[in-house]
Amino acid sequence: MPFSLFTSSTVHLPDLITDLGLILVTAAIAVVVFRKLKQPLVLGYLVAGFLASTNFHFFPTVKDHHSIEVWAEIGVIILLFSLGLEFSFKKLLKVGGTASVTALTQIFAMVFLGYYAGRFMGWENINSIFLGVILSISSTTIILKAFDELGVKSQKFAGNVIGALIVQDIVAILMMVLLSTIAVSQQFSGTKLLLSLLKLFFFLSIWFISGIFFIPTLLKKLKQLLSDEMLLIISLALCLTMVIFAANVGFSPALGAFIMGSIIAETNEAEHIEHLVKPVKDLFGAIFFVSVGMLINPNTLVEYAFPVMLLTLLTIFGQSISSTIGTLLSGQPLKESIQTGMSLSQIGEFSFIIATLGASLNVTSDFLYPIVVAVSAVTTFTTPFMIKFATPTAEIIESKLPKKWIKKIELYSANTQAIKTVSTWQKVIRAYIIQVALFSIIIFAIILLSKHLLLPIMEDIPYGNILTAIITFIVLAPFLWALSLKRVATNDVKELLKNKKYYGPVIVLILLRIAIALLFIGMMLNNLFSPSIALLAFVISVFIMTLFPKRINKLYQKIENRFITNYNQRENTFKKINRNNLSPWDGHMAGFTISAESDFAGKTLEELRIRETIGVNIAFIKRGGLNICVPSKDEKLYPNDEINVIGTDEQVKEFTNYLEVHKIKIEEDESEITLQQFELIDNDCVGKTIKESGIREKTNGLVVGVEHNGRRILNPESNLILSKNDIIWIVGDKKKIRSFLEQ
Repeated sequence: MPFSLFTSSTVHLPDLITDLGLILVTAAIAVVVFRKLKQPLVLGYLVAGFLASTNFHFFPTVKDHHSIEVWAEIGVIILLFSLGLEFSFKKLLKVGGTASVTALTQIFAMVFLGYYAGRFMGWENINSIFLGVILSISSTTIILKAFDELGVKSQKFAGNVIGALIVQDIVAILMMVLLSTIAVSQQFSGTKLLLSLLKLFFFLSIWFISGIFFIPTLLKKLKQLLSDEMLLIISLALCLTMVIFAANVGFSPALGAFIMGSIIAETNEAEHIEHLVKPVKDLFGAIFFVSVGMLINPNTLVEYAFPVMLLTLLTIFGQSISSTIGTLLSGQPLKESIQTGMSLSQIGEFSFIIATLGASLNVTSDFLYPIVVAVSAVTTFTTPFMIKFATPTAEIIESKLPKKWIKKIELYSANTQAIKTVSTWQKVIRAYIIQVALFSIIIFAIILLSKHLLLPIMEDIPYGNILTAIITFIVLAPFLWALSLKRVATNDVKELLKNKKYYGPVIVLILLRIAIALLFIGMMLNNLFSPSIALLAFVISVFIMTLFPKRINKLYQKIENRFITNYNQRENTFKKINRNNLSPWDGHMAGFTISAESDFAGKTLEELRIRETIGVNIAFIKRGGLNICVPSKDEKLYPNDEINVIGTDEQVKEFTNYLEVHKIKIEEDESEITLQQFELIDNDCVGKTIKESGIREKTNGLVVGVEHNGRRILNPESNLILSKNDIIWIVGDKKKIRSFLEQ
């Protein structure tokens, strides 16, 4: 039977592959078109999704929506993992005051406005509640993409925006817990909400503490063995492991991804992992936004055109104004407050997740999701323009406001950034509360693990409960010691004890810590023994604690030192440099990478005269594993050096342009390199050395071999004398070699 290219039977591809291929093709076309139009790529993905959906019949459409939803969920996970990698909890603490006030002001204002907007349009109570929460969360992905495309990520206000986004994401998780409680019970239950929040706080603390203790150590130990491939696999494995844990205890998988990213962000491998994960993030992020675009129903949009317009205006102006007010209240200058507020004027991925939550719980109406997508699409389009025109808007407002108002705002900003005095007694109380809360969480988690994991394994072993008690007590001992006997705020306590009236309160605090530790010992033993045996075991446990205090203390110190080292691993790289130490002025620190094409490479800081030319100082250079703090004038810059400069927004922007100007212009080389041989017969080169012959200069090549009297010489010395009938091998420009031979 003759073979035919076109047989009667065809190979069947799974719908998942064909749908994924369709999504990526439409996404690729959208990327090219929207990049050409200089519009946000996220908007292009939404349009691509709309074109590939069943609502638009002129193009092929996806067949299996469930598989696409799975891909989209993976996209959300990778996006939030990447967010955690770039902006850790430690960074949030550094801008915590500004970020928290800005985010919370915006969230409360938008929840209020969104709820009453829904009621104004005649929506049901539950739809209005979900709407308020949806409109309160800005889009991290859209803002970061816009910052990158506009080149403002290094400006000072960007740090405030990013801190506010992280606070918003955390609050969004809390509100999802609240909404789930309301949706299931159809009423607001304060007790259930409080329990849910305590549960969230407990698991967040445990995940973060255990992650910081183990993961940086793991990556450090494996550093010599890790290739890029292994590091990518390990980081994604850690991400998905935390996602599984989060889902199993009843939280959003996105929360688990974010937590793991923030943990890895404290390691020295954070930037490397972020670079490796970026292509994966871009791929699944595109799939996520395309899948969101598929949910846009034009009929619904036409029917609900008024709500879309109203909510779009409410989002743009409501978020801008509320965020600006929040940033002003936190003590930031007017210009930065307006820049921050106008940057946060959109909704995005978390809004989609919250809308999906309402739909999955069957508590929101079908029209809510497409309306949310439409509002997100419009605000995605307007975001770059809002960011771009934020500075001119701030300048106009500053020029129009009365001067006395401007002075009051500046005075308020300076006062809020001043150091506030805290009494010694307040310091001691705060230190004791942190100590008790931290170790209580760790001890309680170990007891739960012992009860639910270790005890079931030991049940079938003789004296299994005794072995469980011994193992659990050994693990608990250093933390019980730290909870009850570790010195806290030593200098402050000594200061207090100078006044006799504080003797009693300090002793009460110490006794309270000991009582809590004893309570935990009793709780652990009560899970394993009958009351009478538990009492005997309790006495033995307390006796052991008092018998070996030094050994237990030594063990705890090892654990604490390991945790602190890991926690500060990345920050120690930047020691002696404080990014916020210029807050009373407009100065801040921004990071740059010296490209391979830069003519800065190989020059000293003195030769470059960057401070004299631009006005910025290079405060830090990171070169692979080498960290150079406050480099000297003789320090050279090399390709791929990561440098941190200190300057104002204008100076940093000027330095960005300065780097672009100082890139070497590389002209396209169309020459063809070839390996060619020829025989010396009658040639000017006979009797001369290779160096004297000028072959290298005439052919723009190298003499890599000479065959002389039957003897072959590979890579000959330049002083080798060429003879008649020698065979010469040259590597060089094909055209120039031909021209040389024709002479």
